Amino acid sequence: MIPSINPLVLNLKESATLSINMMVKRLRKEGKDVCHFGFGQAPFPVAGIIQEALRANAHHNTYLPTEGLPELREAVSHFYRKEFDLDFNPDDVFIGPGSKELIFQTSYLLEGSLLVPAPSWVSYGPQATIRGKRLYPIETSRDNAYKLTAIDLDRACHHMGQQQKMLILNNPNNPTGAVYREDELEEIAQICRAYKMIVISDEIYAMIDFTGRKHASLANHYPEGTIVSGGLSKSFAAGGYRLGVMLIPEELMSIKCALRSVISETFSAVSSPIQYAAVAAYSRFDEIRDEIQLNTDICRYASGYLHRRFLEMGLNCPEPAGAFYLFPDFENYAEKLRQKGILTGIKLTEDLLSSKGVAFLPGSDFYFPATNLGVRVAAVDFDGAAVRDAWPGADNMDEALNRRLFPRLVEGCDRLSDYLEALD
Repeated sequence: MIPSINPLVLNLKESATLSINMMVKRLRKEGKDVCHFGFGQAPFPVAGIIQEALRANAHHNTYLPTEGLPELREAVSHFYRKEFDLDFNPDDVFIGPGSKELIFQTSYLLEGSLLVPAPSWVSYGPQATIRGKRLYPIETSRDNAYKLTAIDLDRACHHMGQQQKMLILNNPNNPTGAVYREDELEEIAQICRAYKMIVISDEIYAMIDFTGRKHASLANHYPEGTIVSGGLSKSFAAGGYRLGVMLIPEELMSIKCALRSVISETFSAVSSPIQYAAVAAYSRFDEIRDEIQLNTDICRYASGYLHRRFLEMGLNCPEPAGAFYLFPDFENYAEKLRQKGILTGIKLTEDLLSSKGVAFLPGSDFYFPATNLGVRVAAVDFDGAAVRDAWPGADNMDEALNRRLFPRLVEGCDRLSDYLEALD
């Protein structure tokens, strides 16, 4: 039997991030020594109060409301108002099995084309493909830390005509670690308002911010057209809990009604015990604030270490300002790589994995051209619990501690340096 497959998904490949993670796990199981810079999973333990809440509520076995547990929606609303000055009511909050699913559902129900800055997270484009949407990547500049500008957005919108436009803006950004300033978002907001654009502001990394500034959200400047998404996976280090949140303004009531219907016909509701556990995360955040900040401080140090090593190797790499990613490129080695038969990002990452056991993702997975020699680096291949227990503070770190607390990051850099030196 040869089943007939929906042509929109027939050529869809497995998510690049999940695929590289499974590949590295398989290689390590086979005894290969791989430095894993390919998958962005928070390496820290889930906070104790969240684990305790999950255990205490394991007996809940009934379906919860489609939009989510009322106590959780209340807690999320209060959290976003207190932490980010975003004025969403509990009725504006939706709970889903990860922000990834909520972004997909919302993109699916909306008409029009999708704009994403390039580089952006790998799944935005394939999700649009499943719906049959046209995708417009807006290429950004390394000189501007790969951040979208109002001028670039205006130019892209101008060429799209009168159709409804949808933008997904990830801030802090995966794959670059870029963080937008208030003035940058204010300019982008003016363009969004001029074109009556619907925006999903993917703020899953909102609390992993190295700038020292209060988190800036596009929703502060374009509240009537901005949907905010977040969840437990990154800042709360609970990716496996699969709980995401989406906050939709009252002005987009039609989206809220449509999303409620789509959820009711698909996943129905998120696991009840997980939702009760999430209440503790959002309503008792002050009890774990210091723990989350420590995690962020460690991510800042790890990202900064990699950034310094990459620059020493002669790679181009904007300084990461948040999340736990970097986006170095090998353009300074393009000619030497060409002499080795390497002209594409995919070929480069394949060669690095096979010859040096270092796993990266190529820029082409993030909407750059195939010949772009940028790679996405996840700075989280370390034991977060062990590092937290032994953390002396960034000012007290030295090379010996780097090798003891972050052995895979150091080893990966050493291997990469050897690889580049061998090109001479």
